[in-house]
Amino acid sequence: MNIEELREYCLSQPYTTEDTPFDETTLAFKVGGKIFALTNMEALPTRVNLKCDPERAIELRESYPEVIIPGYHMNKKHWNTLIVDELESSIVEGLVTHSYELVFNSLPKAKRLEITNVT
Repeated sequence: MNIEELREYCLSQPYTTEDTPFDETTLAFKVGGKIFALTNMEALPTRVNLKCDPERAIELRESYPEVIIPGYHMNKKHWNTLIVDELESSIVEGLVTHSYELVFNSLPKAKRLEITNVT
């Protein structure tokens, strides 16, 4: 998976927006105004920070010690950094979805209803 495929997959999550809130090269993917994925568009190899359930984060780091590491510049308990180029696309996609769901489900009910346009 390359940076374009990663971006496309992140944007395929419902109600996702993207912006560059920190600098010109750090791309943030958000749902309800909350970040679920961060990547530097110019970094090689391609890396992405994703939110993760703390227990699962530890398991992933133990299973993939060279390519899934504690989140760079993030809360190490809740975020992992994935070296995307070194992982199968299905693993990256599953972890993007997991991150998205954690963030979406943590939004206040009113915010979830607002962004899904449910009345």
